[in-house]
Amino acid sequence: MARPSLGSSYRRLVAASAASNLADGVFLVALPLLTVRVTTSPVLVAGVALAQRLPWLLVALPAGALADRLDRRRTMVRVNLIRAGVIGALAGAVAADAATLPLIYAAAIVLGVGETFFDTAAQSVMPTVVDPGRLSEANGRLYGVELVANQFVGPPLGGALAAAGLALAFIGSAGAYLLAAGGLALMAGSFRPARSGPPTRLRADIAEGLRFLWSHRLLRTLGLMLGMSNLAFAAQGAIFVLFAAEPGPMGLSEAGYGLLFTAGAAGGLAGSWLAAPAERILGRGRVLTLSIVAGSVALAVPVVTAAFVPVALAGTVIGVGMVCWNVVTVSLRQRITPDHLLGRLNAGYRLLGWGTIPIGAALGGLVAETAGLRTAFAVSAVLNTTVLLGRFVVTDRAMADAEAATGKAA
Repeated sequence: MARPSLGSSYRRLVAASAASNLADGVFLVALPLLTVRVTTSPVLVAGVALAQRLPWLLVALPAGALADRLDRRRTMVRVNLIRAGVIGALAGAVAADAATLPLIYAAAIVLGVGETFFDTAAQSVMPTVVDPGRLSEANGRLYGVELVANQFVGPPLGGALAAAGLALAFIGSAGAYLLAAGGLALMAGSFRPARSGPPTRLRADIAEGLRFLWSHRLLRTLGLMLGMSNLAFAAQGAIFVLFAAEPGPMGLSEAGYGLLFTAGAAGGLAGSWLAAPAERILGRGRVLTLSIVAGSVALAVPVVTAAFVPVALAGTVIGVGMVCWNVVTVSLRQRITPDHLLGRLNAGYRLLGWGTIPIGAALGGLVAETAGLRTAFAVSAVLNTTVLLGRFVVTDRAMADAEAATGKAA
């Protein structure tokens, strides 16, 4: 028998997420291509990725506290409107041949701040939309839709638009963010967490969230594991355009560079459907281990070859592993965290897990500048392998016990 629907609010959330991720996918291709038109320095190219991720270090904690005070849906709508405006302005600068490196860096920082607020609210809203027992299913489906839009459709579309005119790619991204804002506005109801007790200061709210995260051994360890993994992937991702796009070793055109991202999307889409069954059959601990090992091997592929097929297959493997990791860990923390703390927990968790991305981007740029691209790729593979150490703490028993303590088992 077919399982019951996840509800109209979930469907609208998924539709809005599809539009938002389409915008992300187009922009994911357009921004690096614009950057390499302005500079070919690995450090400066990596610096754009650093600027876009730096807000996770600077504003993640206030974003989490506000996600536990404000209506999370309204926050997402407002952020998408701001993102559309910023990217629209960047499109105008490109069309007028006035895009400079400082302007690119400024746009990257503003969009990074927006991403921090949007993603914190988005991950915190899910438990109010679906039942706890169906979070893995709901997150898996959502990741599938996001990946189709973000990597199957967005990057090839961005590459095609960029080939016709780079300003068109930015216009397309801005338009998709506007569609996403409209879709989110149609979600009915209030998505503001219930609060009790006397009013508190923002600083006290932040401190409460950090205490909860740091005192929870399982969540703390998962956050640190994610931080090391993201550092490793950022070290490679920030400079990968220099390896893939012409005149780099792979020699891909703008359209070909966008097409390469579909390999990762194929893996991610497969992972979105495989994650929940794999969780049931293999156990969550084994799923996490396989994700780490597969990711390390895939990161090492460009060290030995610049051929399209092996590099694309490596992207597919990375896509499967990343989505399986996310479905398991995001669903877990949504189950074991009280709703009134979820925004702050997600923010603190992402401070650990995403705050390392600008560090990784800087590291990748520096290593590539001094020792070459392939050396930087090798370093990223080794760093990702160290994440396996966290599995001594993150066991199936530990995850089951944490869920049992809250009464929200999978």
